[in-house]
This record gives sequence, C-alpha cells and structure tokens, in this order.
Amino acid sequence: MSEPTETPEAAERDTYVIGVDYGTLSGRAVVVRVRDGAELGVGELAYPHAVVDSVLPATGEKLPPEWALQVPSDYVDVLKVAVPAAIADAGIDPADVIGIGTDFTACTMVPTLADGTPLNEVTGFETRPHAYVKLWKHHAAQPHADRINDLAELMGEKWLARYGGLISSEWEFAKGLQLLEEDPEVYAAMDHWVEAADWIVWQLTGTYIRNACTAGYKGILQDGEYPSREFLAALNPDFAGFADDKLAHEIGQLGDAAGTLSAEAAAWTGLPEGIAVAVGNVDAHVTAPAAAATEPGQMVAIMGTSTCHVMSSGTLTEVPGMCGVVDGGIVAGLYGYEAGQSGVGDIFAWYVENQVPARYEREATELGISVHEHLTNLAASQPVGAHGLIALDWHSGNRSVLVDHELSGLLVGATLATKAEDVYRALLESTAFGTRKIVETFNASGVPVTEFIAAGGLLKNAFLMQTYSDILGMPISTIDSTQGPALGSAIHAAIAAGAYPDARAAAAAMGRVTRAKYTPNPDAVAAYNELYAEYDLLHDHFGRGANQVMKRLKRRRREALAGASTAEAAEAAASIAAAADPSTSAPATHEEVSA
Repeated sequence: MSEPTETPEAAERDTYVIGVDYGTLSGRAVVVRVRDGAELGVGELAYPHAVVDSVLPATGEKLPPEWALQVPSDYVDVLKVAVPAAIADAGIDPADVIGIGTDFTACTMVPTLADGTPLNEVTGFETRPHAYVKLWKHHAAQPHADRINDLAELMGEKWLARYGGLISSEWEFAKGLQLLEEDPEVYAAMDHWVEAADWIVWQLTGTYIRNACTAGYKGILQDGEYPSREFLAALNPDFAGFADDKLAHEIGQLGDAAGTLSAEAAAWTGLPEGIAVAVGNVDAHVTAPAAAATEPGQMVAIMGTSTCHVMSSGTLTEVPGMCGVVDGGIVAGLYGYEAGQSGVGDIFAWYVENQVPARYEREATELGISVHEHLTNLAASQPVGAHGLIALDWHSGNRSVLVDHELSGLLVGATLATKAEDVYRALLESTAFGTRKIVETFNASGVPVTEFIAAGGLLKNAFLMQTYSDILGMPISTIDSTQGPALGSAIHAAIAAGAYPDARAAAAAMGRVTRAKYTPNPDAVAAYNELYAEYDLLHDHFGRGANQVMKRLKRRRREALAGASTAEAAEAAASIAAAADPSTSAPATHEEVSA
C-alpha cells in the first residue's frame, strides 16, 4: 500500500497520523501522511468474538431474538494488533506520528465501573448478557423505544422533532431503559453508560471525554440538555436519574484533543507516549471530511453492512424520520443531519449465505470470483425490470424514514421462473430505492441534497453504484479511499495535533474524492421511476400502518422462540434434578432390578 519512494530529505520532513476505524466485524488502522492525506499502510483485526447474537461466550446461554452484543476486549486487541501492523506496512518511524484518531459504530454502548472497567470483566457479571457491549444493531429494546416515543409525544417534548419525530431502539436511552428493567442489578452496578467511541478513547488516554457527535445524535443532548428527570421518571421511577447519574459527562468537540496517549496505550500500539488523541467520533460522520464533503448539501453515504447518510446544512429544520440534527455534529458552524438504512450489505450477505443454490458457488469458484461478483454479473445483463420483482429493504428494520425496527423484508413478484440472480438484483435495487426515499424526504423538507457521495466497502461493486445513480437520477461522486472512516479519523487526529486549524482546511488538504464518477442513464432512470412508484406504494402500505402483518409475525416469532427456550430450560432442569436425585429418575428396568 506504500506510495512511490521519496528522497530521504522529504521523508524526514513528513509527519503522520493514525486513523482507527471500528466496524461491526473488525477494526482497521491506517497510517496517513499529514501533508496530503496519502494512505501509506493498513492493519486489520477481525474481532475474536465477532458479533454475539446467538449464545453468550462465557456460558453458552442462548440469547433472545434481536440481541447483538460484543466483547470490549476485542476493541483493545485492535490497538495491539492492527496499529503496529499498519506502521510496519507503511515502513515509517513511529516517532514521526503526531496523533491518533478513532471512530466507532453507533450507537454501541458499554456499561462500565467508574474507572472504565466493562461490567462483563467484573467477577460475577460475566454470565449476565446485559453486562456486555450492546452493538448498534441490538434491536431488542424496540418496546422501550416505543414507550419513549409515545410518552415524548404525549408530553410534547421539544427534542423529539430533532429526531424526525421518533427515536430509535438502537440509541442510548432505549437500550438503557431495557438494561434497567431486565437486569436492575447490572444497572445499579453501572457507573457510566458509555459510547464505545468514547470508551476506546478512554483506553488510549486514561480520560473519559464524551464526544459531541454521539451525545447529540444518539444521546438526545439538544441545546445543552438531556430529557428531564420528570420525563424519565414517568417511564420508570428508577430511571429518573439515568441522564444525570449514568450518562452526563464532559463533552469534547469534534477535532479537539481528548488527551494524550498514555504509557500503557503507547506500549500497546508502538506509538510515542504523549501524542494527541482526538475526541471520539462516529464511523459515518467522520467520513465526511475524508470525502471532502464539508459544505452544505453534500450528502455522504457510508455503504457497508448498513448505510449511514450524513450531510451538513446552514438550515435547522425538521426532516421526517431523520436520525437527528446536531449543531456542529459533522462540521463546526453547520447543522449536521443524519439518516440511515439498518441493512444494506447485511442483506446481500444474508441472501448469499442462506438462499443461493450450491451450483452458483461452484460456478463462481470455476470463474475465480466470489458468489457476490457472479450474481452481480448475471444480474447486470438484465434489462431494468426484467426480473419482475420489487423488494423492501427492511430485513434489519427501517432506520429512516419510518424509524421502526419491527418491520421486516419483503419480496413481491416471485414465480417459478425466478432465479437467484433475479432476487439478488431486486435486493440491490431495494437498497437504492430506500436511499431515494431518504433523499426525497430531505429535499421536500427544505434541506436539499446537491451532491451524493458514496463511501464504504460497497464502492467496489460498480454495477451497484451505477444502479444507485440511475435510481436516484443524479450523479454519484465517490471517495478515493477504501478506508474512508479511518482516513476521516486520521484527519481529525491531524486537527487535534494542531497540523490544521479546522475540518475544512484539513479536508481540503487530506480529503479524496472523484466528482460524478457515475452518471445516470436516461433510459434506466425512466424505467426505475416506474419501479420506484411500486416500491413507494409497498413502503407506505406495510410501513405506515395499513398492514401490520410484519409486526404480528415478529411477535409470533418471539413468542414461539421464548416458548421453545422455556421448554428447553425445563427439560435441562429436569435432567439435572434427575441426576442429583435417583428417586426422580426413570423406573428401573427388569435387568437392573434383578441385578
């Protein structure tokens, strides 16, 4: 990944920063040159425990539906493995590194003691699911989010409008309320309810600083205030002090230094003790400067397992179903808007892993490509609409504009002639339709999207990018980095270290983008307009209450799984009892009596 060689004199003059991007499945570190944003080396570590969504590692206990946990020690392992690997890959002297910045998935929450120790590492709590990190896509708090939303509307809470009229089950308050009500002992032991974005900075510096981005977007901090004690007490009397006692903390602004690298973290990473550590940030929002998107109207879509859409504007207004608007949430001096899709790459992966016939894998192997590439190539040869399908992209719920994680995926039009590549293309298109719904909602609300910039791992699929351009009916610019969030974190590290005065100046020097790399095909635009009209009808029919079948099916699934778990637990208890008390065991056989 190294750049062309330079003279020793030039190399001596250069300084570097490290950006560390914590994703859903792995953490990546990138070495970036301060003067021009060149990415010189990369290191990566897949989390040893990955996503904990089926059984608890410490006990083998089955987790309920919609749970998604992680193990915080995996995050520290990234610092120990990926950062040294990136430095080695770049071939630089660590002494020339002047700062490190990090970004994280959000809202990913860590319950900790006062000193930052995660509760799952406290003796006696390792067997308690609520003591672990709740990953962003932990959706089991949806009933708690529903109660928060209903009460906020009833009480006329002004902050609700800043979140498009609904807050998500993914966010800090819903997950915190679930923790309190389902495991009050863990809640009582918890001193801090910490965004993972801030927890990892705490590990690097020894100082807990809460970043302004997640505090505003995920923690309902608006105009310097959290929801009131009266509001929280109305949800649950024991929840009254949640914001004051568990959440509130010193706020650090984006691009500021949260502190300096501690001796312990220097030993982990191989970096110099005392270098600047930037205030934490979110993987999506931190990508905007990396894509040179610091002006109003430039929407950046970070496309991976999910997609987050972020954009700055000089206007403060209400956009239905947005994830939030925060003053300075992306760039100082502008209002930062966020929307998103809960499932994108996750949907494609689910389909390939669970629904594609084996012959496609054999064919892909023979061609020397992945199943994803093979299906994309087959699908790309079709005219628009030839598969006769429409899909709804709600396999992981809907984050925007409906803000409802009780919704689920849908495929309409399947026949006995439908092939795997047909469904795959329909799923690709469904995510683009979902993005169009978000863009149109922003436009209609007086926050126009003037440029659409794509970033993230899905950039490698050129057909998907062209499909997005055709469905949106607008050009697609692309970030010139395969590690957009990590580059953005490195840019913030450069600001924190004093190399640039602000995000605009740093983005101008270090950001990378190709304008209008994909442009819409007029014939495809016309055809997709017709298909989008069908998507729009299905979107409102299933998403706005006309047909609640998705929610009824989810409820039935939860009840069935809960019943099965209860039966399994009863059977296991009976087995244990039988082993301990021979009188409760099965009747002796004739041979045993005779003996």
